[in-house]
Amino acid sequence: MPGPLGLNAALSLGLGALGKRFDPYLGNNFLVEIDGLLCGGFSKVEGLESSIETEDRAEGGVNGYVHKVLKRTTWAPLVLSHGITDLDTLWDWYDKTSRGVIVRKNGSILLLDAQRHPAMWWDFKDALPIKWVGPSFDATQDSQVAVVRLELVHRGLTVPSMSKGLSAARAAMQVVAPRK
Repeated sequence: MPGPLGLNAALSLGLGALGKRFDPYLGNNFLVEIDGLLCGGFSKVEGLESSIETEDRAEGGVNGYVHKVLKRTTWAPLVLSHGITDLDTLWDWYDKTSRGVIVRKNGSILLLDAQRHPAMWWDFKDALPIKWVGPSFDATQDSQVAVVRLELVHRGLTVPSMSKGLSAARAAMQVVAPRK
Protein backbone atom coordinates (compact mmCIF):
# COMPACT_ATOMS: atom_id res chain seq x y z
CA MET A 1 0.00 0.00 0.00
CA PRO A 2 1.38 3.45 -0.88
CA GLY A 3 2.36 5.97 1.77
CA PRO A 4 0.19 9.03 2.56
CA LEU A 5 1.38 11.03 -0.44
CA GLY A 6 1.09 8.01 -2.70
CA LEU A 7 -2.46 7.37 -1.49
CA ASN A 8 -3.49 10.98 -2.22
CA ALA A 9 -2.00 10.74 -5.69
CA ALA A 10 -3.71 7.39 -6.30
CA LEU A 11 -7.05 8.76 -5.08
CA SER A 12 -6.79 11.78 -7.35
CA LEU A 13 -6.12 9.45 -10.30
CA GLY A 14 -9.09 7.22 -9.53
CA LEU A 15 -6.75 4.61 -8.02
CA GLY A 16 -5.77 3.41 -11.46
CA ALA A 17 -2.22 3.11 -10.16
CA LEU A 18 -3.44 0.50 -7.67
CA GLY A 19 -5.58 -1.40 -10.14
CA LYS A 20 -8.78 -0.28 -8.36
CA ARG A 21 -11.63 1.30 -10.27
CA PHE A 22 -14.28 3.61 -8.82
CA ASP A 23 -17.59 3.61 -10.63
CA PRO A 24 -19.48 6.90 -10.66
CA TYR A 25 -22.51 7.44 -8.45
CA LEU A 26 -25.95 7.28 -10.01
CA GLY A 27 -27.64 10.64 -10.57
CA ASN A 28 -31.07 9.32 -9.54
CA ASN A 29 -30.16 8.80 -5.87
CA PHE A 30 -30.24 12.14 -4.03
CA LEU A 31 -31.96 14.17 -1.32
CA VAL A 32 -32.65 17.88 -0.89
CA GLU A 33 -32.49 19.46 2.55
CA ILE A 34 -33.57 23.06 3.24
CA ASP A 35 -33.00 24.62 6.66
CA GLY A 36 -32.40 21.24 8.27
CA LEU A 37 -35.54 19.57 6.87
CA LEU A 38 -35.66 16.93 4.14
CA CYS A 39 -38.08 18.43 1.65
CA GLY A 40 -39.80 15.48 0.03
CA GLY A 41 -38.87 13.24 -2.84
CA PHE A 42 -37.48 15.30 -5.66
CA SER A 43 -37.45 13.83 -9.14
CA LYS A 44 -34.94 16.30 -10.53
CA VAL A 45 -32.43 18.94 -9.42
CA GLU A 46 -30.89 21.24 -12.00
CA GLY A 47 -28.55 24.18 -11.72
CA LEU A 48 -25.58 22.81 -9.78
CA GLU A 49 -23.29 25.02 -11.79
CA SER A 50 -21.06 28.01 -11.52
CA SER A 51 -18.92 30.06 -13.86
CA ILE A 52 -16.29 32.74 -13.59
CA GLU A 53 -16.80 35.77 -15.79
CA THR A 54 -13.77 36.93 -17.75
CA GLU A 55 -12.73 40.08 -19.52
CA ASP A 56 -10.43 40.08 -22.53
CA ARG A 57 -7.38 42.34 -22.34
CA ALA A 58 -5.15 42.69 -25.36
CA GLU A 59 -1.50 43.50 -24.74
CA GLY A 60 0.13 45.84 -27.21
CA GLY A 61 2.56 44.04 -29.50
CA VAL A 62 1.34 40.55 -28.43
CA ASN A 63 -0.73 39.06 -31.22
CA GLY A 64 -0.59 35.37 -30.24
CA TYR A 65 -3.15 35.53 -27.44
CA VAL A 66 -5.43 37.76 -25.40
CA HIS A 67 -5.17 37.88 -21.61
CA LYS A 68 -8.24 36.59 -19.77
CA VAL A 69 -8.80 38.61 -16.60
CA LEU A 70 -10.98 36.85 -14.04
CA LYS A 71 -13.93 38.80 -12.69
CA ARG A 72 -16.81 37.58 -10.53
CA THR A 73 -18.20 34.11 -9.95
CA THR A 74 -21.85 33.58 -10.86
CA TRP A 75 -24.21 30.82 -9.78
CA ALA A 76 -27.07 29.41 -11.82
CA PRO A 77 -30.49 29.18 -10.16
CA LEU A 78 -31.34 25.79 -8.65
CA VAL A 79 -34.45 24.22 -10.14
CA LEU A 80 -36.12 21.62 -7.91
CA SER A 81 -38.80 19.34 -9.37
CA HIS A 82 -40.98 17.11 -7.25
CA GLY A 83 -44.31 15.35 -7.25
CA ILE A 84 -47.17 17.04 -5.44
CA THR A 85 -47.97 15.62 -2.01
CA ASP A 86 -50.18 16.73 0.87
CA LEU A 87 -47.28 18.69 2.38
CA ASP A 88 -46.16 21.67 0.37
CA THR A 89 -43.86 23.80 2.48
CA LEU A 90 -42.03 24.93 -0.67
CA TRP A 91 -45.24 26.45 -2.06
CA ASP A 92 -45.78 28.26 1.26
CA TRP A 93 -42.23 29.66 1.10
CA TYR A 94 -42.74 30.83 -2.49
CA ASP A 95 -46.17 32.30 -1.70
CA LYS A 96 -44.84 34.26 1.28
CA THR A 97 -41.91 35.52 -0.80
CA SER A 98 -44.30 36.68 -3.55
CA ARG A 99 -46.18 38.68 -0.90
CA GLY A 100 -43.00 40.38 0.35
CA VAL A 101 -42.19 38.15 3.33
CA ILE A 102 -38.52 37.54 2.51
CA VAL A 103 -36.93 34.60 4.32
CA ARG A 104 -33.64 33.38 2.90
CA LYS A 105 -32.84 29.72 3.53
CA ASN A 106 -29.77 27.53 3.39
CA GLY A 107 -29.79 23.97 2.14
CA SER A 108 -27.93 21.02 0.71
CA ILE A 109 -28.13 18.71 -2.27
CA LEU A 110 -26.95 15.26 -1.12
CA LEU A 111 -25.77 12.61 -3.57
CA LEU A 112 -26.34 9.15 -2.09
CA ASP A 113 -24.52 5.87 -2.61
CA ALA A 114 -26.26 2.57 -3.44
CA GLN A 115 -27.02 2.03 0.27
CA ARG A 116 -28.64 5.52 0.43
CA HIS A 117 -25.85 6.98 2.58
CA PRO A 118 -24.51 10.45 1.71
CA ALA A 119 -21.56 10.12 -0.65
CA MET A 120 -21.00 13.87 -1.11
CA TRP A 121 -23.03 17.05 -1.01
CA TRP A 122 -23.20 20.67 -2.04
CA ASP A 123 -24.44 23.41 0.28
CA PHE A 124 -26.24 26.48 -1.03
CA LYS A 125 -26.75 29.63 1.02
CA ASP A 126 -29.30 32.43 1.30
CA ALA A 127 -31.73 30.96 -1.24
CA LEU A 128 -34.97 32.63 -2.29
CA PRO A 129 -37.72 31.12 -4.45
CA ILE A 130 -38.27 33.22 -7.57
CA LYS A 131 -40.38 30.98 -9.79
CA TRP A 132 -42.98 28.29 -9.25
CA VAL A 133 -44.32 26.16 -12.12
CA GLY A 134 -47.38 24.03 -11.45
CA PRO A 135 -48.09 20.61 -12.90
CA SER A 136 -49.32 19.88 -16.38
CA PHE A 137 -52.53 17.87 -16.47
CA ASP A 138 -53.24 15.38 -19.27
CA ALA A 139 -56.17 12.97 -19.04
CA THR A 140 -54.63 10.75 -21.73
CA GLN A 141 -51.65 9.90 -19.50
CA ASP A 142 -52.70 7.06 -17.22
CA SER A 143 -50.12 7.18 -14.41
CA GLN A 144 -48.35 10.49 -14.85
CA VAL A 145 -47.15 12.04 -11.57
CA ALA A 146 -48.20 15.67 -11.05
CA VAL A 147 -44.85 17.52 -10.84
CA VAL A 148 -44.13 21.09 -9.74
CA ARG A 149 -40.92 23.07 -10.19
CA LEU A 150 -39.44 25.65 -7.87
CA GLU A 151 -36.58 27.89 -8.98
CA LEU A 152 -34.22 29.23 -6.31
CA VAL A 153 -31.63 31.98 -6.58
CA HIS A 154 -28.84 31.74 -4.04
CA ARG A 155 -25.53 33.24 -2.99
CA GLY A 156 -23.25 30.39 -3.85
CA LEU A 157 -22.48 26.69 -3.64
CA THR A 158 -19.81 25.09 -1.51
CA VAL A 159 -18.54 21.57 -1.03
CA PRO A 160 -18.09 21.38 2.75
CA SER A 161 -14.87 19.98 4.22
CA MET A 162 -16.92 17.22 5.83
CA SER A 163 -18.20 16.13 2.41
CA LYS A 164 -14.67 16.09 0.99
CA GLY A 165 -13.40 14.21 4.05
CA LEU A 166 -16.17 11.64 3.80
CA SER A 167 -15.40 11.04 0.13
CA ALA A 168 -11.67 10.64 0.84
CA ALA A 169 -12.35 8.31 3.78
CA ARG A 170 -14.70 6.15 1.70
CA ALA A 171 -12.08 5.90 -1.05
CA ALA A 172 -9.34 5.05 1.43
CA MET A 173 -11.53 2.38 3.05
CA GLN A 174 -12.05 0.74 -0.33
CA VAL A 175 -8.28 0.65 -0.86
CA VAL A 176 -7.64 -0.89 2.57
CA ALA A 177 -10.62 -3.28 2.54
CA PRO A 178 -11.94 -3.62 -1.03
CA ARG A 179 -15.45 -4.97 -1.49
CA LYS A 180 -15.88 -8.50 -2.73
